[in-house]
Amino acid sequence: MRDYQWLNEYCLNRFGSVAALEAHLPQPRSAAELRALSDDRYLSTISLRVFRAGLKHSLVDAKWPAFEQVFFAFDPEKVVLMSAEHLENLMQDARIIRHLGKLKSVPRNAQLVLDITRAHGSFGAFIADWPVNDIVGLWTYLAKHGSQLGGLSAPRFLRMVGKDTFIPSDDMVAALKAQGIVDKVPTSLKDRAAVQAAFNQWQAQSGRPLCQLSMMLAYTVNH
Repeated sequence: MRDYQWLNEYCLNRFGSVAALEAHLPQPRSAAELRALSDDRYLSTISLRVFRAGLKHSLVDAKWPAFEQVFFAFDPEKVVLMSAEHLENLMQDARIIRHLGKLKSVPRNAQLVLDITRAHGSFGAFIADWPVNDIVGLWTYLAKHGSQLGGLSAPRFLRMVGKDTFIPSDDMVAALKAQGIVDKVPTSLKDRAAVQAAFNQWQAQSGRPLCQLSMMLAYTVNH
């Protein structure tokens, strides 16, 4: 694999200046900012990610105020008590997206939030404290213990709340293949560990957050 110096020079050549490159790169939230987010906002964002998967994001986002209403502003203590009958009744509500599997994931993920809060004080503390040098471990944890958080949903949720992570988008996977780090989408623990090790090395060389390195790597794919 190439080192960070090559990655930086490639991106500078593409954008023409340091300022232009920096303007295209995301900034993760600080640990304090992640801790400050309330449990209901985390549950709302988890749910938003679940409903966005496979659907047009603008369609889901336009309906989200109605979701906030029918799911009690995503208060996990209230959502977790929603019965199967209640969820079935929501299938008649035209204000929301009527997908029973996704609807059922909301109280299940409310239970995840509550379980983590009881163990760690708050969901935000749990997210903030997870070390980014094992961010793939957090993906695995969320996919295992949550509902409909497999595939790209866990890393995309983390990016949405501002937790530093890379995302194996199509462009990033193509770049990882070109670097010889993986030969396919990193779904296995072995491949994810290889990608994590590469990002840890680039981070050690650059001091940049994973989200910036992820985007810079995606920019090395020609369009």
